[in-house]
Amino acid sequence: MSHPHDKEDSCCSTKVHSAPKHNHDHAHEEGDDHDHGGDPSAFKTYLPALVTLVMLMIGIVFDNLFTVPAFQTIRPYWYIVAYLPVGIPVLREVWETFKAKDFFTEFSLMSIATIGAFAIGEYPEGVTVMLFYTIGELFQMAAVNRAKRNIKALLDVRADIAHVFRNGKYEDINPEKVEIGETIQIKAGEKIPLDGELISDKSSFNTAALTGESKPRTINKGESILAGMLNLDKVIEVKVTKAFADSALSRILEMVQNATTRKAKTELFIRKFAKIYTPIVFFLALALVTIPIFVLGSEYHFQTWLYRSLVFLVISCPCALVISIPLGYFGGIGAASANGILFKGSNFLDLITKLNTVVMDKTGTLTKGVFNVQKVESSIDEAEFLNLLTAIEAKSTHPIAKAIVEYAGQQEIHPAENIEEIAGMGLKGLVNGKAVLAGNVKLLEKFNIDFEPNIASIEESIVVVAVDQKYVGYVLIADEIKEDAAEAIKQLHENGIKQVVMLSGDKTSIVKKVATSLGIDTYFGDLLPEDKVARLEEIKSDKSKVVAFVGDGINDTPVLAISDIGIAMGAMGSDAAIETADVVIQTDQPSKIATAVKIGKATKNVVIQNIVLAFAVKALVLILGAGGIATMWEAVFADVGVALLAILNAVRIQKMKF
Repeated sequence: MSHPHDKEDSCCSTKVHSAPKHNHDHAHEEGDDHDHGGDPSAFKTYLPALVTLVMLMIGIVFDNLFTVPAFQTIRPYWYIVAYLPVGIPVLREVWETFKAKDFFTEFSLMSIATIGAFAIGEYPEGVTVMLFYTIGELFQMAAVNRAKRNIKALLDVRADIAHVFRNGKYEDINPEKVEIGETIQIKAGEKIPLDGELISDKSSFNTAALTGESKPRTINKGESILAGMLNLDKVIEVKVTKAFADSALSRILEMVQNATTRKAKTELFIRKFAKIYTPIVFFLALALVTIPIFVLGSEYHFQTWLYRSLVFLVISCPCALVISIPLGYFGGIGAASANGILFKGSNFLDLITKLNTVVMDKTGTLTKGVFNVQKVESSIDEAEFLNLLTAIEAKSTHPIAKAIVEYAGQQEIHPAENIEEIAGMGLKGLVNGKAVLAGNVKLLEKFNIDFEPNIASIEESIVVVAVDQKYVGYVLIADEIKEDAAEAIKQLHENGIKQVVMLSGDKTSIVKKVATSLGIDTYFGDLLPEDKVARLEEIKSDKSKVVAFVGDGINDTPVLAISDIGIAMGAMGSDAAIETADVVIQTDQPSKIATAVKIGKATKNVVIQNIVLAFAVKALVLILGAGGIATMWEAVFADVGVALLAILNAVRIQKMKF
C-alpha cells in the first residue's frame, strides 16, 4: 500500500525493511505516492529494528555495567554493526534523493546527525537516534496502512463470486465476468455482487456497508438493487444492469481511495513549508558550529559545538508535521465514510469547516419525494382522463409522474407520440390523436389556455391537464417531509450555518409551508432549472459566503457544479451525483449534512493541535539544544516522540462518535 503523502513533500517516508528497488526518476513529481512496499505486520519489517535494539542494549550493558577490555577494543565496530540494519535504508534514500538533486531531506538530516555523533565518539547516541527514527517510521507506516484498511473494509464489500444463470443452471463465476442483462441468484446472508434490478417479489437488505445505516431496507420487484447490500430474507434473483467495474460501489470505493490526491490548503502549506524549513535549519546547524569560532576565540571547543549542532539537526526534522497532517485528513475521510458520507478530497473536508450558507433543494432532499395521488378532479370521464394523463406521464421519470402511473394501475394506456418535455413546466404530446398537456399552471399559461382561477390558490402540488387546447381537470399530489428534516436545519444552525435557503420548482405556497415548518431562513418557489442557477449565483455574489448546495445529484447537476461545495443527497447509485458532487451523502437523511460539518471541524481541530504541538515542542528543544542544555535524548523526543503523539492524535478521529 502507498502512503497518503508524496515523496516530493515528505522526507519521512523511508521504510526500514528490505524493499524492492524502485524508480526514483520521478520520485519528486507532484502527486506520486512514496511506497516501499511491505506488510507492516510482517516479522521481516521489524527485524532490522529488533537486531539494532538488541545490539544497542548489549553495548550499553558492557559500557556501563561490565568492564571488559575486549569490548572496549571492538566497541566502535560493535556500534557500527548495530547501526547498519536501520542506517543502510536511510543512507540509500540519501543517495537516491541526492541523484534527484534534492539535498535537504529528513534522510540527509538524520544521516549527518548520526554519522556526526559517531565522528565525535558518541556511538550509543548515534545508534539510538537512528533506531528511534526507524521505530517512528514503523509506527507511521502502521498508522497509515491501518487507516487505509479501515476505509477499504468499510467500502470494499464486493462479493467474490456471482451465481449466474447460464446453460439452464446457476454457475459460480467471478463477478467481473458477468454481462449486463444476465440473471444472478443471491441466497440469504450473501452480498449482492453487482448492480441490478430485483426480479423476485421483494426482500429485506442490510445497506450498512453503503450508507452507514443499520436499519434493514425492503426493496420490491422492479426496484434497483446495489452491489454491497446484504440479502437478509430469502433466495432472490436479480437482473444485472451494470458491469462490475461500473457499479456504484466500485466507483465510490475508487473515489474514496483517491480522495487523498486532492489536498487541503493546510496540508499543501505544510508540505511547501517543510521544503523551505529543512534547508534553513541545516544552515542554522552549520552556523551553530562555525560562528562560535569567531565569538569565543581560544575558548571555542569544536566537539562541544558540533554536538550541539547535531542535536539541533535531529530536533529540526519536520516529520511530525509532514506525516500527521495528511494522516489527520485521511482519518477524517475514513470517519465520514463510516457515517455514509463520502468526501472527494481533503480540500472539501477543510472547506466544509468554513461553510456559512447552505442552499437546499426541496423534493427528495427535505421531503421524501414519494408522491401519492390525493384527489382527481375532471370535467370528462375520469377513466378517459386518467388514460390520457397516464399515457403522457408514463414517458417521464419524475416522481410525480411515477405516482400518477402507479395510481392509474394496470389499465390499458393509449399510445403516446411526439412527447416533449418543457423545462420546469411539464409535458406535451399526442395521445390517441389528441393534443395533451400535463404539468403546472405555467404550462397552461404558456399555451394561452383558460382554467379555473381557484386552481392557482391550491397549496398542494397539482398536475393540471388540457386536451386539444381545453382545460379538463387536475390531479392533487401530496409529498411528505422527511422525519429528520427539522432536526437537520436545527443542527445546521447550531454548527455555524448562518443561512439556510430552500430552492424549489414547486409552487411558492407549498415551499413557504415547508420552509416555515422546518425553520428555514429563506425560500424561493416556482423556479425553473435556470432560475435555481441564477439564485445560487446571486447568493454567491456575496464574497463573504461559502455556499454548499444540497440536491439529489441528477436534475440539480448544474447547481451542484457551481456551488463552493456540491452535496448530493441520497445519491447511492446515482452516476450524476458521484460525478458532479464534491460530497456524496449515501442516505436520504438531511441530518447527515450537519454530521459532515462536525467531522470536518473535528478533523481541522486535530490538524491544528498537531501543528501547535510540533512547533511548540520543537521550538523549545531547539533553543535548549542551541544553548547546550538539551542532549540527543531530548532531541529524539522532540522529533520521534512528537511525531508519535501527533500520529496517535490523528488516528483518534476514526474513534470519535458523530
